[in-house]
Amino acid sequence: MVSLNKVLIIGNVGGDPEMRFTPAGHPVTSFSVATNRTINTQQGEPKKETEWFSVVAWEKLAEQCNQFLAKGRLVYIEGRLQTRTWDGQDGQKHYKTEVIANRVMPLDKRPSVAGESATATEGTGEISPEDIPF
Repeated sequence: MVSLNKVLIIGNVGGDPEMRFTPAGHPVTSFSVATNRTINTQQGEPKKETEWFSVVAWEKLAEQCNQFLAKGRLVYIEGRLQTRTWDGQDGQKHYKTEVIANRVMPLDKRPSVAGESATATEGTGEISPEDIPF
């Protein structure tokens, strides 16, 4: 039987990414992404709803996310869902579902930072998403 586990998200990075290394030395970066949608209440009033996703990137992608993403950036994330389970100190079983990213693409422009090696767009002081290597 065929199965599929694929997630596509477009949203804003909720906080600066956090990179760490496994005991074996593999880089892993975690960050959150918020997506928004507007629904109408029973009274016909628009109401904004926000959904938060935990995203995890590994290896080279982890390094790139740590280097180029920051709070507020608009990003496209492609990956799969994975649920981790652990027993807490209180004896309770805990669950966390995360998006394991295999593709991350910034969708907005960002101001250039002094000393950065990416090519700035002529005269604008901004780096185009095409200049970022992922």
